[in-house]
Amino acid sequence: MSKVNYRSLPKLRDSISYVYIEHAILEQDTYSLVAIRNDGRIPIPVSSTTCLLLGPGTSITHAAVKTAAENGCMILWCGERVQRFYAFGTGETQSAENLLLQARLCTNPETHLEVARRMYLRRFGSISDQSYTLKQLRGMEGIRVREAYRLASKTYGIQWKKRNYKMTDWEDSDPVNQALSYANTILYGLCNAAIISMGFSPGLGFIHTGKQLSFVYDVADLYKASLTIPVAFASAKEVGAQPLEVCVRRRMRAELTRMKLLKRIPEDLEWVFQVPLSEEDDSKDIGELWDEEGTLDGGVNYSAEESN
Repeated sequence: MSKVNYRSLPKLRDSISYVYIEHAILEQDTYSLVAIRNDGRIPIPVSSTTCLLLGPGTSITHAAVKTAAENGCMILWCGERVQRFYAFGTGETQSAENLLLQARLCTNPETHLEVARRMYLRRFGSISDQSYTLKQLRGMEGIRVREAYRLASKTYGIQWKKRNYKMTDWEDSDPVNQALSYANTILYGLCNAAIISMGFSPGLGFIHTGKQLSFVYDVADLYKASLTIPVAFASAKEVGAQPLEVCVRRRMRAELTRMKLLKRIPEDLEWVFQVPLSEEDDSKDIGELWDEEGTLDGGVNYSAEESN
């Protein structure tokens, strides 16, 4: 069995965003994947795909999962019409460097506050004043999001009341709210894939907390006002020519490409964490051992050491 060289995999910023598949069988096809459907076979460039969204009616072979994992393509299982986000596979990096950085910043109250404030400031772009409190920033964010809804409503001529949906009563939601849920689920999936790919934890959030995807929500909120809100309103206006969820997926893919989101996420996280982040997997083949004076090489028998 050949060894996977993780260093040779495409970088996150060079990958395409996502591929959504439903009602198909996914199998290994040489060194890539193929989706087999009633209307034919669809090749999937798994080595350059960030995440593969599997909807209802999909079956995937063990060999296909192995190929996706070896090529750094995250697999996400989602619900009908991309309404729910159920589970995800592993990313491509084996290094814990970025995870340890995130954990240090998250568990220290002072650095946690600094990162949370920068995550708010990043959304405003032009604000350089560092004196705003977290409470003030939350209020400013509420105004920013409300203005984004107002502008989208005016631009597309669709009345907007409020964000209102229930997963147990989905059909009672208006088209815009349904479209927002579709678009946000896709964005969460892509952000989750980016976070895992870079070696961070989805659960160690700085603004959101208490959920396994808290950091995913943190990162996704950087882009909702300029991405999922206008996409949802545009899709709701277009509905009729094709199903709403199809409109949303196509518009999201086009906007993700235009925004170069997979390039922006690493850049934004570098600014938020105030450290250069590397996408290279510089982890050793054998893990290291923690020591109070630093780290030691793993895979070594230390029984011959003299005890102090």
